[in-house]
Amino acid sequence: MKAMQQREVGEALAWTEAREPSLGPGEVLVEVAATAVNRADLLQRAGGYPPPPGESEILGLECSGTITAVAEGVDGWSVGAEVCALLAGGGYAERVAVPATQLLPLPAGVGLAEAAALPEAVCTVWTAMRELPDPQPGDLVLVHGGSGGIGTMAVQMLRAAGWRVATTASARHHELCRALGAEIVIDYRSEDFVEVVLAATGGRGADAILDVIGADYLDRNLQALALDGTLTVIAVQGGTRAELDLRQLMRRRVTLRAMTLRARPRTGRGSKAQVIAEVRDHVWPLIQDGAVRPVIGTEVPLQEAEHAHRLMGSADAPGGKLLLVR
Repeated sequence: MKAMQQREVGEALAWTEAREPSLGPGEVLVEVAATAVNRADLLQRAGGYPPPPGESEILGLECSGTITAVAEGVDGWSVGAEVCALLAGGGYAERVAVPATQLLPLPAGVGLAEAAALPEAVCTVWTAMRELPDPQPGDLVLVHGGSGGIGTMAVQMLRAAGWRVATTASARHHELCRALGAEIVIDYRSEDFVEVVLAATGGRGADAILDVIGADYLDRNLQALALDGTLTVIAVQGGTRAELDLRQLMRRRVTLRAMTLRARPRTGRGSKAQVIAEVRDHVWPLIQDGAVRPVIGTEVPLQEAEHAHRLMGSADAPGGKLLLVR
């Protein structure tokens, strides 16, 4: 089997021979049709985001493809089924072993390669929003990075759940964000999102914020929150350390949450299996009805993953997901 790998941190990715995945109980083997680039992949390459113990060190946190083998203990899946899957690693390869509990069927109207854009983004957004209170008329949620892979999904899913959605994005992606359902689009380079959100809510602030920046935005996020608001941090593109005045949280009765998907266990409470089951029940119908759709920025051959990584890390990164297609 071949996979995209690097020998040392900082080296270029190369399409080289890799160990054939072996199936354990409850797993299936998937012939990969496509995978997607996530910022976590770039972080892993830099040595800052290792896979959980026992998981594949090959990059790739999601994929789509066809089941070619089924191990003992698997129910409801058979050879030949087309699927997409949430992975802890291994997507940048010809084949990957996947716990059957992390598989999802292809939604109606979504192509096989296109489906690779769904698992990581949908599962991340679902875990960030599932514990939010039901929105009341006029309630506003602020999504940072609305043109990215996570952001484009968050805007759609939150809008479908009844929220007014504001988002930050570069000016060239404003049209995309509005087309996805964002009511307010803020140019993070030239506008102060705190001022815009407060103005749009009559000074009340956002009822919830979904943040991918982290430390650099912490204080301003708190300023932009309404009383009893919820701040959920799902990435730390702007740093991991910041000072926090706990009295500010107490005065504003803020709920501060932080989460990651990859480190969740395979099964049990709070597991990937639980998230996948909830997504299949609550989000897959929205995708099949067309209320939520994968947004593909561009497709690149898997063997050109090095180019795709440079593109994602550049100012020219496209809106939506960047797919790697075999």
